[in-house]
Amino acid sequence: MEARGWDWYDILLVTGDAYVDHPSFGCAVIGRVLEAAGYRVAVLAQPAWHDASAFAAMGRPELGVFIGAGNLDSMVAHYTAAKKRRSEDFYSPGRKAGLRPDRACIVYANRAREAFPGVPVLLGGMEASLRRFAHYDYWEDKVRRSVLLDARADILVYGMGETATREAADRLRDGRPLRGIRGTCVIEKAPPPGAVMLPSFEEVAADREKYARATRLEYAEHDPVRGRPLCQPHGDRLLVAWPPAMPLSAPELDAVADLPYTREPHPMYEAMGGVPAVDEVRFSVIHNRGCFGGCNFCALAFHQGRMVTSRSHESVIREVEAMTRHPLWKGYVSDVGGPTANFRFPSCKKQERDGMCPLKHCLAPTPCRELIADHRDYLELLRKLRAIPGVKKVFVRSGVRFDYALYDKGSPFLSELVRYHVSGQLKVAPEHCVDSVLACMGKPPHRVYEQFLEKYRSLNQRYGKEQFVVPYLMSSHPGSTLRDAVALAVYLKKHNARPEQVQDFYPTPGTMSTCMYFTGIDPVTMKEVYVARSPREKAMQRALLQYADPKNASLVRQALTECGREDLIGTGKDCLVRPARTERSKHEAAGDMAADRQRGGVRPHGRGQAKGPSQGTAHPGAGAAAGRRGRR
Repeated sequence: MEARGWDWYDILLVTGDAYVDHPSFGCAVIGRVLEAAGYRVAVLAQPAWHDASAFAAMGRPELGVFIGAGNLDSMVAHYTAAKKRRSEDFYSPGRKAGLRPDRACIVYANRAREAFPGVPVLLGGMEASLRRFAHYDYWEDKVRRSVLLDARADILVYGMGETATREAADRLRDGRPLRGIRGTCVIEKAPPPGAVMLPSFEEVAADREKYARATRLEYAEHDPVRGRPLCQPHGDRLLVAWPPAMPLSAPELDAVADLPYTREPHPMYEAMGGVPAVDEVRFSVIHNRGCFGGCNFCALAFHQGRMVTSRSHESVIREVEAMTRHPLWKGYVSDVGGPTANFRFPSCKKQERDGMCPLKHCLAPTPCRELIADHRDYLELLRKLRAIPGVKKVFVRSGVRFDYALYDKGSPFLSELVRYHVSGQLKVAPEHCVDSVLACMGKPPHRVYEQFLEKYRSLNQRYGKEQFVVPYLMSSHPGSTLRDAVALAVYLKKHNARPEQVQDFYPTPGTMSTCMYFTGIDPVTMKEVYVARSPREKAMQRALLQYADPKNASLVRQALTECGREDLIGTGKDCLVRPARTERSKHEAAGDMAADRQRGGVRPHGRGQAKGPSQGTAHPGAGAAAGRRGRR
């Protein structure tokens, strides 16, 4: 503050992450946006929270305290899908865990009010955005109130937040009420005109069908063009969610990207081992926002929204040219992506006028007839980036929507992707191989993935490449039975794929799939969905996806026995797992006798040694490992 000539400051920006001044980190973006609007911003990163002293140390801000839990929900940051405490936090210096509290938005808001009684408190970021309505909380296994009420904040900003946060700051500066800002939630005494009433907190907590209907309405109205205000009673208080803010236009996205980020963690973290989360994104470029893919387990549809917008070529080129002057630059752009790398524009022409179709997928189960699949602009951008002096390679490492790429028939996109933009492994997300499960996920049928793999293999052969597909796979998603997990294991065995990591379905707040997990109801169709809830079944489904790992053998045998698939327990080439040790000698003896009968004789001595499953390695187009899924 002294270096800038400030005698005081306007806004205290609190984050649960270490401070990284990079456009992939929400706190940095909001701080730079407010700074560019003329506000004096102080950042309080990962403060001690057991008392209010860390908050009070800066002195009382003029306008308010703006709070975010970080790039992840704090409970996701702290706990695995099995509810076990994580030992590392990649958003903290030196990967040290425990530097943010559980339910960070609530805890930070409490400390802010203690330090500065009467100062307005604004919530924002992923945690607040996805917990804005009454929501199922997986960690407590119950429905919680809107985080706005639990934190007793003045206003909640949901979505990407630049526009709403800036307008909230302007109103606080001018002494105007915070009511009616797009992309925000507040507590009101009465519903605004034209509002849609949701089932109350008390109703959704007691009735799972009403919870599913509330989710259905929340998603149906989550549209910046046609969305209406949503109201949800919580006791004698009324939560009002105003319609989403309009997506930023290309010039507005360019302006946000052009802010003076250093692309580095704060220097104070150097002695602590740095902040590992920046390593993956330091030389990456976010060229788009929004995702019309609409996967039901993904938070994007309810956070960024489904309407895609993108930056100009000139803006992306400026960012990459600036990278080439960075002292750590090695010549490689690690990613030109975003929520989905190969989306640049809205999925159809009518969205600007009518908004997105409610409760429909643009791509699944089959592409909408209005869908415009066109990679020309994205290809042109990649070509320009490859030509920048000092750039050796430009990679695409965000998820590529393979069904969209196939739908753009005759496009050279996949050819150029294989030739120039794959760093040995291409990440795609088939998730499963059973169509009924894929339907619950909002994904295309499995045959589409098979078509993509065939084309990817042929292109690698054409260009003399040995590049692999790394498939994201998920166990225990609603709709997936134990038999479905067996079918996926058999598919992996057939293709000699040995995933090193798979993702067990994680019921994070605010998603369609989490609604299915809690209610057993698909909120779109309102039909019942099978849900694997017991820890034992979830463990068996996960183990089946890693059937070749010896530590999973017992669980795999249990799963196969429960499904009546003992034919897959043995030493044959199609078997998933060997028999248990106590059964193996009997099994091998039977195998030897059968072999002897085939030869027409009896072996005089010894017993044949059964061979295990093939240990072959992956081949181009077959995933050898499913990488850790990043939070989109």
